[in-house]
Amino acid sequence: MSHPAIAGIPLVLGGNVFGWTANRDTSFAILDAFYVAGGRMIDTADVYSAWVPGHRGGESEAVLGDWLESRGVRQDMRIHTKTGMLAPGGGDPSLYDPQRIAHSLQQSLDRLRTDYIDLYYAHRDYTELSASDIVAAFTGAAEGKVRAFGVSKFSAARLEAVLSASKASGGMAITALQNEYNLVSRADYGLDLQAICTASGVAMLPFFGLANGFLSGKYRVEADLGKSVRGMRLQQLIVTGKPMLAAMDQIAAETGASHAAIALAWLRHQPGIAAPIASATRVEQLVQLIESAALELSDDQVERLSAVQLG
Repeated sequence: MSHPAIAGIPLVLGGNVFGWTANRDTSFAILDAFYVAGGRMIDTADVYSAWVPGHRGGESEAVLGDWLESRGVRQDMRIHTKTGMLAPGGGDPSLYDPQRIAHSLQQSLDRLRTDYIDLYYAHRDYTELSASDIVAAFTGAAEGKVRAFGVSKFSAARLEAVLSASKASGGMAITALQNEYNLVSRADYGLDLQAICTASGVAMLPFFGLANGFLSGKYRVEADLGKSVRGMRLQQLIVTGKPMLAAMDQIAAETGASHAAIALAWLRHQPGIAAPIASATRVEQLVQLIESAALELSDDQVERLSAVQLG
């Protein structure tokens, strides 16, 4: 799929961990390995990682900006970032005031040490705002500083609305969608959104491609939840997701591929998906993510995974 913010292997490296569960040195090692492997797309946001005590947001962008500058690779990379959630509780429609967008964008540019963003997202929808107001606000605030626009966590109806508003006004052309979607969570990219994306040429770049690590296969019993700071988010999945892990076990035996690679490869087979987003806190984890870019599942394997009924 031709898109100004899509390049390299079909994988977007998630930057939510930079400056949080991956310190600066580890983040640099992961980024170096990603670049050497042909990775060219990195996803971050101004709110990463404001949820950590003592953090204010922007930590991920700052680490990424340091890496881009120190390695001299900005022109090679496609940097994706977002605005719209860096507020107490993450829910404030005034974040989409044009002046606030312009301020947030400039702060992101400063932290990333660049003068343009390859893909800039409205990080969440505020349904109390009209689609035309959102389009107008981003269009005016980001002129000359953004090469492509996207939206995240938008429903089918709202995506259609912003696409129509953009076409009517000639403003902020939406070329990407970022919603949650993976083998065990498919509600936020249903058939309606898939149809819109494929018909309009909107590239879907799903987040939580590994379901907070569950689809790596390392969380199977209650005792495994302590392996990660995000482990407790998986308490329900270790019960309901057992049938999916069983199916993945079979395909891992058939292909020799890791569970993480299988999960991300399955995403690439879904309508409208240009590349999944996944993060790594160690270089060893990144190896499995990179593996997914070259893994080709058979139609039968894709169908078997798609047909699994969760417990």
